[in-house]
Amino acid sequence: MPRSDTLAVVLAGGLARRMGGGDKPLRLLGGKPLLDHVLERVAPQVAAVVLNANGDPVRFLAYGLPVVPDGLPDYPGPLAGVLAGLDWAAEHRPDLPWLLSVPGDCPFLPRNLAEGLHAAREAAGVKLACARSGGQAHPPVGLWPVALREELRAALLAGERKIDRWTARFGCAHADWPAEPRDPFFNANAPEDLAEAETLLQRG
Repeated sequence: MPRSDTLAVVLAGGLARRMGGGDKPLRLLGGKPLLDHVLERVAPQVAAVVLNANGDPVRFLAYGLPVVPDGLPDYPGPLAGVLAGLDWAAEHRPDLPWLLSVPGDCPFLPRNLAEGLHAAREAAGVKLACARSGGQAHPPVGLWPVALREELRAALLAGERKIDRWTARFGCAHADWPAEPRDPFFNANAPEDLAEAETLLQRG
């Protein structure tokens, strides 16, 4: 069942330097864009999805999803994409108090990601949650209350760029998934990662 209280933002606005530039989420894996794999896993879990991407939104037109650019200049990183998603939710979907953020280059995300993050947050009695696998935290894969967007904006304007440093201010629970046989938070950052992802995909 999808979470009726949660919007997902796919963070597709990075510069992809290690991939040689361009749009990482549009690189092919198993014959279709990475973004297709991400959406296939995340969209059924939430009430709605938006893409955070900078530049001409036309390249994502085929997806029929709102494309939300960073509200701050100079590509300040994933926190800016999270803020863009929070601002979109506040303006367009005030019925959705929660935002799930996922990178656009993680093709194997858990199909119970939203529920797992909500459960971890509720169990810990804190406002935020992020994913963890094999003891490794993945701060860009997180759950955020829309109510904290002005605090996040103030932090970004003050120069904050590290997700985990900011989330620690409010308390951040970790939701755990096994890293074997395949890490669900594997991300294709570089061409060699994409080759490894092909192997993992073929193994099922």
